[in-house]
Amino acid sequence: MDENVRSLPPLPDQPPRCDALQAALDLIDQGIILVDKELKLVVWNRCFLQLFDFPPEMAYPGAPFENFIRHNALRGEYGPGDPGMQTEVRVAMARSFEEYDLERTRPNGTILSVRGLAVPGRGLITFYSDVTEARHREALIREQNALLEARVAERTAELLRTNAHLRQALERNEAIALSLVRSEARMRLITDSIPALLAYFGHDRRYHYVNRGYRDWFGLDPSKPESIKARSFLGEDTYSRIRPYVMQAVRGAAVTFEYEVQTVHRGLRIARTSLIPETSPEGEVVGCFELTFDVTDERLAHDRMAQAQKMEALGLLTGGLAHDFNNILTVVQGNLVALAEIPALRPYLSDYLKPALNAALRGSDLIRGLLSFARKHPLSSRVEDLNLCLASTATLLRGVLPEGLSLVTESSALPLFVCLDPNQLQDALLNLALNARDATGGKGRITIRCSMAALGSEAAAKLDLAPGQYARISVEDDGCGMDQLTMDRVFEPFFSTKAPGQGSGMGMAMVYGFVQQSAGAIELRSQVEQGTTVSIFFPLHGIGGSSADLADEPALATEIPSEGRRGLALLVEDDPGVRQLLRRELLDIGFSVIEAENGSEAIDLIDHTRDIQLLLSDVVMPGSIDGLNVVAHARSKGTIPRIVLMSAFVPNGAAPAEVPFLQKPFSRAELLKTLATARP
Repeated sequence: MDENVRSLPPLPDQPPRCDALQAALDLIDQGIILVDKELKLVVWNRCFLQLFDFPPEMAYPGAPFENFIRHNALRGEYGPGDPGMQTEVRVAMARSFEEYDLERTRPNGTILSVRGLAVPGRGLITFYSDVTEARHREALIREQNALLEARVAERTAELLRTNAHLRQALERNEAIALSLVRSEARMRLITDSIPALLAYFGHDRRYHYVNRGYRDWFGLDPSKPESIKARSFLGEDTYSRIRPYVMQAVRGAAVTFEYEVQTVHRGLRIARTSLIPETSPEGEVVGCFELTFDVTDERLAHDRMAQAQKMEALGLLTGGLAHDFNNILTVVQGNLVALAEIPALRPYLSDYLKPALNAALRGSDLIRGLLSFARKHPLSSRVEDLNLCLASTATLLRGVLPEGLSLVTESSALPLFVCLDPNQLQDALLNLALNARDATGGKGRITIRCSMAALGSEAAAKLDLAPGQYARISVEDDGCGMDQLTMDRVFEPFFSTKAPGQGSGMGMAMVYGFVQQSAGAIELRSQVEQGTTVSIFFPLHGIGGSSADLADEPALATEIPSEGRRGLALLVEDDPGVRQLLRRELLDIGFSVIEAENGSEAIDLIDHTRDIQLLLSDVVMPGSIDGLNVVAHARSKGTIPRIVLMSAFVPNGAAPAEVPFLQKPFSRAELLKTLATARP
């Protein structure tokens, strides 16, 4: 305690124990005051009186705490304001007996730390500490730190200026400057922030630097490049294939090459590496920069694009050929049928007409295969459970597969509803199963299974599909398998590995066309002598739905009478031979016929001819107006009761669903049946 504290007048006489306690409290350099529940003074020490310059006579047992607050307020301790209000507020705060901890600055500049603690059942004890010197020391420390930081910044700037001068001096030295240029160029190339593997190796082919990409691909430690050996992390086979390129680079030639490499986390990847030699001023190779990119996705995208372009070109070619040959076969088949119905020619039926007619029918089947590949074969799609389609097809397959060949079918636990043409799916599965039969030699095992497949981004991209859930049906065999050359061409029309006369080569092309037309994808996996698996993916129509989701079939119109006059028919067909044949067919079943050889003529006849009962129009015709435009015009007028489209195919599937469709070539019976379904 300082002299001021010791000079305070003595307290009134108290019992010895209280005197001892008071003497002890007076030795504490922290102000202490205890008030009871009535805010009456119970205990205090001299430091409390000194800190606030209270007169000693104010402190006595039972003195109201309010007196001290009012004393402070009256002498401006709490700043400007009404002393009475200031006293009232602080007394109310003390009467709450809530703990508090705060600092305040007295008018004389003294900074006091005030902490009040509730004494349960007793009152409130408050501790007052003079922290002025501590706060001044803290402020001084802050000022000194700021000064130190300023000095450090100044020193740093001075060092930077010194370094700049040093660099300028070093640049004047030609030998050091050339070395520095090479080092900077090397570091720029290595530290470029690109998604690639960066490295540098010397003329002795020892690594001096590798970046983080080597750790990600091969699990190597970039901090120890000297211990890295290309032969070790690439493998003997890969290293032997790229070593000639490395030797070219070491001899001074920049090279770029691609190769397959096995990585730690991402499996087999396709890498493209560029090696750029670094030469000394004397022209000697001192090392090589190595830059490696992962081009797996790029290569797959390029291969998919090339395959798609090839298949698209084949599709355009086959589609055009199929359209023209369909018209030819329509004329041939129609006239052969007409000749077969002439009684005088019946002696020639078996030997001449039937073989010719059978050949025409086989030609029609071939054309349908071409159209299916070109995705121009009309589909009768509806929602079906893939499991039920497999079950019905399996029954058919068991009747055509040899006894020595085991057929196993596995259905999905959940229904797999997809929108497709079930007949085309059955044909596709038959083609795949028969190919599997030939691959196994009639002895082995074929497994057809339905399942749900979740395709992630990478797997979906390989199939050119969007990521998500798909229905999958797979045909797996344990036969001879295929090499890569065969797999690359397996979906091409007329490509076949079978002996001449054992197949047309259209089976897999038809499967490809059907799947593409159904918005699906095919995945082919095969290895020589290890079998083949063909997986077809279809978009799910709805998990847990039912085929009842389909719209109701349109009601059939009243049948056209089999005899008598049927009225006027407008025949729209650009091929003269087909037009002549169909005119005869319409005349034979009772129609009067007017003809148009293009869309423009047809629209003109529709606008200026009354009482047309039937519009029979081809789809694909020359000029800007095709059969679809003609039908749309006729439907908008609403004067023709029956409208039927015919074609070998409908471009882009654009035919209206409510308009009956005849696929060329067709028979008179098919024509009559279609006319009966046309809405009157």
